[in-house]
Amino acid sequence: MFQRLAALLLLSASFVMPSHAQQPQQQPQTDLQRTQLSVGLYKLDVQIAQTPLQREIGLMFRKEMPQAEGMIFVFEQPATQCFWMRNTILPLTAAFVADDGRIVNLVDMQPMTENSHCSLEPVRYVLEMNQGWFAKKNIKKGAKLGGELFSATKR
Repeated sequence: MFQRLAALLLLSASFVMPSHAQQPQQQPQTDLQRTQLSVGLYKLDVQIAQTPLQREIGLMFRKEMPQAEGMIFVFEQPATQCFWMRNTILPLTAAFVADDGRIVNLVDMQPMTENSHCSLEPVRYVLEMNQGWFAKKNIKKGAKLGGELFSATKR
């Protein structure tokens, strides 16, 4: 019982004070691994945020992002994923994506806010693009993303 309580305390402390909090990053991360995705007729070049630190920083501090670029967040297990926009200057749309590449829901997120935006069902992937990109391309809930991340051999 004590070990479980200690583990819970340690886990909750990590949410309050991440280990890297002593050295806050103020620069955008632009050197992440990239992958190609497709949706409908469109090709995307996206950065992959796959470690806890990469996912935490995300697109913070970015001042611009080309229209056909974005960032995909990859989690170890499907779960209800919630995102906010602390230190994120760009207005973004988050696409919450199931293992098979299906867009579960899309949410517009306002810059520099801590409002929580969550997936409507458990997902492993979240794709962030410039706000309005999905709407301009008429890409909606239910559309499917293609790419190496969604191939059966990757799961």
